[in-house]
Amino acid sequence: MSEYKTIKEACYRANMKLPELGLVVYTFGNVSCVDRENGAFAIKPSGVPYEDLSPEDMVIVDFENNILEGTMRPSSDTRTHAYLYKTWKDIGSIVHTHATYSVAWAQAQMDIPIFGTTHADHLTCDIPCAPPMKDEYIRGNYEHMTGKQIVDCFGEKGLSHTEVEMVLLGNHGPFAWGKNADKAVYNSKVLEELARMAYLTLQINPSAPRLKETLIQKHYNRKHGKDAYYGQ
Repeated sequence: MSEYKTIKEACYRANMKLPELGLVVYTFGNVSCVDRENGAFAIKPSGVPYEDLSPEDMVIVDFENNILEGTMRPSSDTRTHAYLYKTWKDIGSIVHTHATYSVAWAQAQMDIPIFGTTHADHLTCDIPCAPPMKDEYIRGNYEHMTGKQIVDCFGEKGLSHTEVEMVLLGNHGPFAWGKNADKAVYNSKVLEELARMAYLTLQINPSAPRLKETLIQKHYNRKHGKDAYYGQ
């Protein structure tokens, strides 16, 4: 039995959630799940339809992008996942999709504004959009530099990756992460819904104001603050 059985199964289940939640079509997108103890992660194989996947198909890779277990090539985004796992040592899973509304905002090269309390239930700021990648990054180790692009964006904007667990890459699309696969997939779906709501808001009122700060703080803190009272 594989020593990576647990993360392979978790990775498979998380990947299968993406089409179920309407976040991917065809072979788009991928989820990875990390095993910190063994310094490795499981990730979807490249270009395989979701309906053809099994837990055994998940590819095990180390943080230097060496394949440790698996018969297929890992996702083409593997180096991005590896960079984020090496840099942010407290995340447990990463999701990348090409979900429609999230990608539309990324293609527009715009942060997603915080317009309402649904957004404030999850974040106290706009969802960041990293700028389009520099030409020298594109010509270099592209997927590795995609991870650097994400980390650099958070540094430049003064954001914490443990508070803002999602990002857009200019002209590319969304990445989300979390302490485990369930949270990472949840964040990916939330990102897409917030992108859709913001788009519709601007269609109704192109001059819609951002949510006022008192409501931002109230809704975020009632779920995440020291005196949170949302849920059981």
